[in-house]
Amino acid sequence: MHHKKLKPFPKNFLWGASTSAYQVEGASLTHGKGPSCQDVKELPPGTSGLDVCADHYHRYKEDVALMAEMGFKVYRFSISWSRLLPEGTGRINQEGIDFYNNLIDECLKHDIIPLVTMFHFDMPAALDARGSWSNPESVDWFVEFAKLMYESYGDRVKYWLTINEQNMLTLVGPLIGTLHIPEGCTNEIKEIYQQNHHMLVAQAKAMALCHEMVEGGKIGPAPNISLVYPASCKPEDVIASQNTNAIRNWLYLDMSVYGVYNNLVWAYLEENDATPTFAPGDEEALKNGNPDFIGFNYYNTMTVEHYAMDDQEEQTAGSDQQHQRGEKGFYKGFRNPNLPTTEFGWEIDPVGFRSTVREMYSRYRLPLIVTENGLGAYDTLTEDGKIHDAYRIEYLRKHLEQIQLAITDGVEMMGYCPWSAIDLVSTHEGIVKRYGFIYVDREEFDLKTLNRYRKDSFFWYKDVIASNGEKM
Repeated sequence: MHHKKLKPFPKNFLWGASTSAYQVEGASLTHGKGPSCQDVKELPPGTSGLDVCADHYHRYKEDVALMAEMGFKVYRFSISWSRLLPEGTGRINQEGIDFYNNLIDECLKHDIIPLVTMFHFDMPAALDARGSWSNPESVDWFVEFAKLMYESYGDRVKYWLTINEQNMLTLVGPLIGTLHIPEGCTNEIKEIYQQNHHMLVAQAKAMALCHEMVEGGKIGPAPNISLVYPASCKPEDVIASQNTNAIRNWLYLDMSVYGVYNNLVWAYLEENDATPTFAPGDEEALKNGNPDFIGFNYYNTMTVEHYAMDDQEEQTAGSDQQHQRGEKGFYKGFRNPNLPTTEFGWEIDPVGFRSTVREMYSRYRLPLIVTENGLGAYDTLTEDGKIHDAYRIEYLRKHLEQIQLAITDGVEMMGYCPWSAIDLVSTHEGIVKRYGFIYVDREEFDLKTLNRYRKDSFFWYKDVIASNGEKM
């Protein structure tokens, strides 16, 4: 659709950026914090631990001041479950409560709205040892955690996100280090989707509790949404794309918004004898979630083709959540020849961003906020303290242009929080894969000064925000 005139970004558009606790804070086993599953898992080869990261725990005032200098309207960050509840339930760590109180107050001092993610890949290790999301009690664990957060911060935090990338926790949990498969499991698909069911119920209950406990509170999910293209106009490829869209995207949003399982996914689970067991009250709880908006992470689209049962080619698992995979009788990942890739092999598809947003809004008609979108790259600090990241500016500009087109299409966009506000430890590649507007002076195993430097993208984004998107 070609528009003769573009609509402006809304006057109250929430410009900001994102981080997560375990990737940015450091202080991973100090100040009363218990270990999370991320602290005890085997690290990817060649990557540093999480004891320092960007040292945001000790330098949050400096970091928030830099965000304020950029003009942030919102800062999306997560709360570490095991920093508040070292064993996951029961005993409260007051020092952890105080840290997030201070961070929230610092944001508000600079007129930055805190947007809090409740769970970002960091199940407390004590609960991981009790089965993590495979344990039906995990629903109650999460509700207890949510209640503590609402009690502690609900007077000031009015925007909440539930579970970051729940679809990735389900689809590629081993790659993220978050999936717990009990010993002796005989039907892995059933086990995985039972865990997913527990997360869905926990999310729905947390959303209902937010509306009950937080005056004026608004809450939504935060899946990783990537529209799935068919590799060709062959009808079989179109069916494959519908299958993949259902299991990768719509399962999670259908459940968040409507409280029902997507029919294509349910048929897939029936085929694999993997339909989840509903506990008493689950069906009602799922229907009562009622999100106020949809947060979503977008990095690229996905392309698939038909994967016949007698196809001899085997699909590998892939190295991270954005690479193509496949399953016989369902879909086969296909490298889109029309898209360039990043240094780390992720496809770049700004137009697909608009397509994804349009499809989401047409299905759910809820306000949308981008909770991650960004370019990971090897940034270089020059001798005079500069970081020339024109590649990141170009990436973000092209995606913002597509958001404005989507707004002109009639999509209700709340805000844009790219990944990431500041350099942090990437899920797979460590600190050297940098995403931030703010450079942190450290290497993988050399902490150096940890000083902060403004990248060229820092100044560019500052101008974008100041002009409310008119100057890109």
